[in-house]
Amino acid sequence: MHKFKLRTNYRTVLDQKRAVNILCQNIINGVPYQVLLGVTGSGKTFSIANVINKLQMPTLIISHNKTLAAQLYQEFHDFFPENAVSYFVSYYDFYQPEAYIPQTDTYIEKDADINEYIDKLRLATTTNILTRPDTIVVASVSSIYNIGSPKEYGRFVFEFATDVAINRDQVIDRLIDLQYERADYGFHRGTFRVRGDFIEVFPAYRDESILIELGDKKIKNISVTNPLTGEIVEKLKYFILYPSKHFITDPRRNKQIFDQIRSDLEKQVKMFKKQGKILEAHRLKQKVSYDLEMIEEVGYVKGIENYSRYFDGRKPGEAPFSLLDYFKEAYKNRFLVVVDESHITFPQIRGMYSGDLSRKKTLVEYGFRLPAAYDNRPLTFDEFMRRVPRFIATSATPSDWELSISKNFVVEQLVRPTGIPDPAVEIHPTQNQVSHVISEVKKRVKKKQKSLITTLTKRTSEDLAEFMKEKGIKVAYLHSDIDTLERTDILEKLRNGEYDALVGINLLREGLDLPEVSLVAILDADREGFLRSDVSLIQTMGRAARHVEGKVVLYADRVTGSMKKALDEVSRRRKYQIKYNKIHNITPKSIVKPVRERLIDKEEPKTLGYKDFFNTDLDSLTPMDRKKLISNLKSEMKIAANSMDFELAIKIRDKIRELEK
Repeated sequence: MHKFKLRTNYRTVLDQKRAVNILCQNIINGVPYQVLLGVTGSGKTFSIANVINKLQMPTLIISHNKTLAAQLYQEFHDFFPENAVSYFVSYYDFYQPEAYIPQTDTYIEKDADINEYIDKLRLATTTNILTRPDTIVVASVSSIYNIGSPKEYGRFVFEFATDVAINRDQVIDRLIDLQYERADYGFHRGTFRVRGDFIEVFPAYRDESILIELGDKKIKNISVTNPLTGEIVEKLKYFILYPSKHFITDPRRNKQIFDQIRSDLEKQVKMFKKQGKILEAHRLKQKVSYDLEMIEEVGYVKGIENYSRYFDGRKPGEAPFSLLDYFKEAYKNRFLVVVDESHITFPQIRGMYSGDLSRKKTLVEYGFRLPAAYDNRPLTFDEFMRRVPRFIATSATPSDWELSISKNFVVEQLVRPTGIPDPAVEIHPTQNQVSHVISEVKKRVKKKQKSLITTLTKRTSEDLAEFMKEKGIKVAYLHSDIDTLERTDILEKLRNGEYDALVGINLLREGLDLPEVSLVAILDADREGFLRSDVSLIQTMGRAARHVEGKVVLYADRVTGSMKKALDEVSRRRKYQIKYNKIHNITPKSIVKPVRERLIDKEEPKTLGYKDFFNTDLDSLTPMDRKKLISNLKSEMKIAANSMDFELAIKIRDKIRELEK
């Protein structure tokens, strides 16, 4: 049986030991909700790792954004290298949800660019939960969204072993049932290829492929292979293959389900006609009929999640199945939920349902979707809480809600193992704040230290970064328009010395672990609002608390109420640490952390020779060659777009459309 094994060179200090012991004892005593109030740099992540190791309890860790989730995933992967540490975030690099704007009669079809690697990690997550007791999942708030029934996903598996009687066609049929596509050329995750008596499948959730060798109407050999070289890595006697998608339909139940969908369709069409909405009635009938035909023929259609209630067997209004249901299915109530930076994450979870409902309501009212689409949604906050048997909320600035629901079960962790106190804070006027911050950054550059600068808008962050480049500073901006995994790479480049400073907005607050940063500059600190609240200011200033020479500069012409609260709290914590250092004879030391490997190894893309494609005689291509060429062109189009060569990207796009006709 797999057990959690914490591997680390770190040792828990007195304050961390006390916190870990209290948290564990409370859970053993049946306390459902607790808060770990830990200052920035006090090692909250390490304390939680010790809690997991001590309790041997599967854990879901929820973070409020993908960048911090990626950082936490890497940290827990380092702490538990022998265990199943998974990463579960939204798999879209680009996502435009389906929507309708009645005022302009504009229908926006769902459009998404799925990141194949993140999709693999999501599928690996659900597979790990259902098969291993030593699972830690680091997730974003996307964990509360509908991903289909864990029972259906777990039921649709293909178990096979050597010497089992099965023929080639039966294997292919089972793979197709699990939504694997045949791809004799362009072999990639979620596909399989056939070569005589050899069938090779690339599981959607693994990095290796599985080779099935058939002979005498039975399975002769099973091997784990390198999908690129074909080299056999390992011989197997037995293997369980899970589906390539989370939304799976059972062909045996389709007739009953389709009858129910058609019945609901007729009711909705009659209602529209009765209201005189002839266009809406026609539109809905056409849309749903097409979707059902596609599901019947290929088992899948874009937007199948809008019919998930029927396939899951849920009643109207019943909560969807989310990642929490996979935990409940596998571990019953014996699992732990950790809510990282809870003062941000809980409000985010609370707000997801309303935004989704508003968009769906318009689609249903105008005949683009059946009312069942309402049930493809995130969990409401009450539904979320009912699925969480226990949680530990971690934050340096927990909100009143966490404190009240946890009652007296608030564990403080105010001492940094490094002895570094909260940073000293200076206030400067906003006049000439740009020139002043540049001079401060240059001082850090000479010492090979890093700086973070926060602004109020994306435009300001981009303009300031450009201006600083002109002044000879290696700088990048970081905000929500930057792709998920690229944000992590930018942070890594800061640590590696490719950048001296980062300019950003709220992404430079909670949870960023950058020990090289000695300066945090907050522009327009006296502008009251969310980004300049006392909580935001405390969190932002905490980014400088991992360096011995940490310093914060606030640019303000007055001390607002939020500033005063933040300054008072930072001063209190600074005095507490300094007093502790004197009692225990501690000399502050800067944190030294190795730069971890990237979540995704980004090699420079190799050219595919796209120039030759424009001279290709399309009529001379076989269907297989045409499909292969389209695949290559799409890759080349992305390379051109990423290089900001948009004219070339458009030319390639047009060629793709010509080929697809």
